[in-house]
Formats: sequence, C-alpha cells, structure tokens
Amino acid sequence: MASPRRRLFEGFRLRELRRRVSTSQAAMAARLGISVSYLSQIENNDRPITDVVLLALAREFPLEATEIGGEAETAALLRTIDAASDTSVPADRIEEVEIRRGLEQQPLLARRMVALHDAYRRTQEQLRVLDDRFDSGSSDAAPLPWEEVRDWFQAEGNYVDAIDRSAETLADALDEGPMVRALEERLRLWHGVRVASEDGDGSQLSRFDDAQRLLSLNSGLPPESRNFLLAHRLVRYEFANEMRQVVDASGLVAPASRELLSVGLANYAAGALLMPYGRFRAAAHATRHDIDRLRQRFAVSFEQACHRLSTLQRPGAAGVPFFFCRVDMAGNITKRHSATRLQFARFGGACPLWVVHEAVAIPDRILVQLAEMPDGSRYVSMAKGLVKPSGSYARSPRRYAVALGCEEIHAADFVYADAIRTGGAATPIGSSCRICPRTDCDQRAFPPAGSVIEIDADRRSVVPYVFR
Repeated sequence: MASPRRRLFEGFRLRELRRRVSTSQAAMAARLGISVSYLSQIENNDRPITDVVLLALAREFPLEATEIGGEAETAALLRTIDAASDTSVPADRIEEVEIRRGLEQQPLLARRMVALHDAYRRTQEQLRVLDDRFDSGSSDAAPLPWEEVRDWFQAEGNYVDAIDRSAETLADALDEGPMVRALEERLRLWHGVRVASEDGDGSQLSRFDDAQRLLSLNSGLPPESRNFLLAHRLVRYEFANEMRQVVDASGLVAPASRELLSVGLANYAAGALLMPYGRFRAAAHATRHDIDRLRQRFAVSFEQACHRLSTLQRPGAAGVPFFFCRVDMAGNITKRHSATRLQFARFGGACPLWVVHEAVAIPDRILVQLAEMPDGSRYVSMAKGLVKPSGSYARSPRRYAVALGCEEIHAADFVYADAIRTGGAATPIGSSCRICPRTDCDQRAFPPAGSVIEIDADRRSVVPYVFR
C-alpha cells in the first residue's frame, strides 16, 4: 500500500506563482475550480494544498507548478500529467485518477511514459530545426552569426538578469522629468558626450564622433526613436563590464557572433532602461497589457513595448508569458521570441492563416485572432501593421507588422481578447506547411515532409492532392 502523502502547507509558493503570472485571486480561483475564500485560506497556510488543487495547478501551469511541494513524487506526478494530457498525441486522454493510480502501482511504467514523451518532444524540436535548415538552404552548414545570437537569446528566455537589474537601478537614479532630458544630462555630465541634431535623408539614424564626444541624431526621428538611441549610447558606457561578462560566458566563439551579441545586449539594455522591469510589469498588469497605453506612459514605440513584454520572465517575478515577432512584407520573420509553447518558422514559411500576415497590408489597425495549433494549444494574437517613414521621397518607407500573443488561459489578462469570443471556434494554424499535419487546410502550399501523396484525376479540390 502506498504511504499517505504529508499535508502540504506551502501557500506562499502558490501566492508567489499567482503574482508571477500577474493573476488576481478571483481569476486564479476560477482557473483552479475553487472558491476565492478557499484560495485565500491556502495562501495563508490555513488549509493544505490538496491533490485536487495540485492536479488543477498542473493542468493550468504545467511549467511553474513543479515548484509547488518540491517533493520528488510531486514532480513525478506533474510530469506524468503533462505527458498524459498532451493534446498533440493522437490517443485517448488518461484521467487524472488513473494517472495517480498508475504512479502508485506501476511507477516504472509511468517513468517510461514520461521518458518517451520527452523523446517525442525532442524529435518535434529536431523536426522544426530541419525545417528551418531546409527553408534557409543552410543544410549542415554552421549557423550564421545572427542565427547564433538569436538562438542564444531564445535559450536565455529573452531575459538577461544582470543587465536588466542594472538598467532598473539606473532608471531609478535618473533625474525626474522628460526622459530625453534625463538621458542627455547623464551623457553630458557622466561621460562628456554632447548631443546634436542633423538633417539627413533618413539613411543614417545616428552618428558618433568619439574624438569630439559628439552624438548626432537625425532631426527627423520620432521622439521614441530618439530616446532609444540616447539610451543605447548611454548603456554602452554604463554597462560595458556587465555586457562583456555576458558575452564571455555566452559560449559564442566567432568574432562576428560576439560582436552581434554585444549589439543585441545594448539594444536589450536600452529597452530595459526605458521600461524598467518593476514599473513596466506593474503598469502592464494594471492596463491588461494595453500596448498603446504602455507606449504613451513610457514614451516608447508600439514595437518597443511589444518586445519588452516578451522579456518579462524574471525568476520570482515573471509576467504573462508572451510570444512576439516582427514580419516583413515578404512574410519573413525578422524578429522572434516565444516564452510560450508556440515556436516560429525561423526562415519564412509561417502559416498564411496567421493574422500577422494580414496586418502587414493594413497599417495602423489592430487585428485580433484566436488561433489553434495542431497540438491543440490555443493563442490569442494581436497584430498591427506599422510604417516607418524614410525621411526622403527617394527612399521607400519600411513596412512590417508586429504580433504579440499569449495562450488562451491568459485571455483575462490580455485586453485584446475582449474583441473575440474565447472558448469558441479558433482559426487552425501551424508553424510551417512542411511539418503541419492538417489534412483539411485550403491554404496549404505543399504537403508535409514524409507524407504519402494521393492524386485523383477525376476529382478537383482547392488543394490538388490528399496525403496520409
């Protein structure tokens, strides 16, 4: 007979989890299927965390819930639940009571199931990598420097703790008032750098003369771009040591990769300085992640605010996990990061049914979509087409779209979800036709790799073949 479980009084961990995901007690209680008063009693350690609550946590927060309890058996239970409830596996779902019985009576079999599920996930990730390489034409060649840097940020969760905390400290030390004035004063008084404006055709945003200690900014820049360039120059002085340490510890060897990482870290630090973590996370939660309200409050651009939201993954104080990407007119994904399970096609080929592609052609209008991936995960996506003026008739403006989204379970904390009916029908999308298993998609460009194609000359449909 299995030994009885000890009574689990760890309400403080549950409270920390709720705060990290920026969820109110009422919203958390609804997701766990318990009353607000019951949740309050658990958080105050007046009542233990029962198996029912633990299982509900595993369903709603599979990545975070493993820290509740901290026991090996708890971790095993949650990993088994994750494996048994994966909607991408075409098999009947195992009920939670049967999962617990299986762990108690056949622990080796349960561990084997978890190991097989881990292996399945690894093969899916390898398939995405092969798909990326096929689209990029890179075959078995070593990744390009910009690919290495992009993958490094992805592996870090797009959050760099040492730099982010330093930026937050510096932001608190800056003089109150307009950000542009505070940045210029800091550059002048601490680093002897003067700032000037100069006319231009838009091809050059800024120019720094080290001999004269003069930073020249294009006079046609919008205020948010000016602020970012000032912040970028400042953090290169203020955080030089921190950024050098990160680069040295990155494992990147090629000089070009290390240089690109340095540039990327400076960009990251500039965004963290303009949108300091604690203040920005609190404002994001208070506004339900309303991008326009956030960009006005912090004097940043729409894209900058979206990107910053995707970096709020500080341990112990994480925000809602978002994915973020930028797509150009040709459908190429030029920026990407995902703190969710959603993974992007890295070299183009993203699903045409995804709302971000429509947004590119409709600038300055926000589109919202409820989408479902082949594995059953559902996302609320917000996309907006943007146009950056070139500053000259002779140069075409830059046109692209940005997308920000989260899993449907976070819809209550995402203001854009108010425009759709969550829980209802969703647009079926995939990451790439080459690895998408959907058989009923009218937008399919080609069949998935490894499939068997069947063609019936006497029947004509939108897609001229079926596959199995």
